Amino acid sequence: MFIRYNPNPHSVYVGDCVIRAISKSLGMSWEEVYIRLAIQGLMLSDMPSANNVWGNFLRNNDYSRHIIPNTCPDCYTVRDFCIDYPQGNYILCTGTHVVTAIDGNYYDSWDSGDEVVTYYWQRKE
Repeated sequence: MFIRYNPNPHSVYVGDCVIRAISKSLGMSWEEVYIRLAIQGLMLSDMPSANNVWGNFLRNNDYSRHIIPNTCPDCYTVRDFCIDYPQGNYILCTGTHVVTAIDGNYYDSWDSGDEVVTYYWQRKE
């Protein structure tokens, strides 16, 4: 279920999870995503890592945002999500991290399977 993925040119593990996740989900290079988010941030007068910047970018690239039901707000993990959603392309958001899940596997620079998902973005097929 966990597949190691780190497209960062310097193999950085922190601070760029949004870029890494979008890179995998859209099949773009790390550099291309970084530049596109920087441009989006410039247009919105905000930082590329701001939720509204990359959220707007995802909306413009055929993603829709969904909230995890409040039935178990502290226990629904990335691993659980992948079991429940074995097909599709998703970007999962926790309180402090972003990771891509595609067809039941999650792609990250570290095993984030125990992180609790609060909302997610689904790419339209």
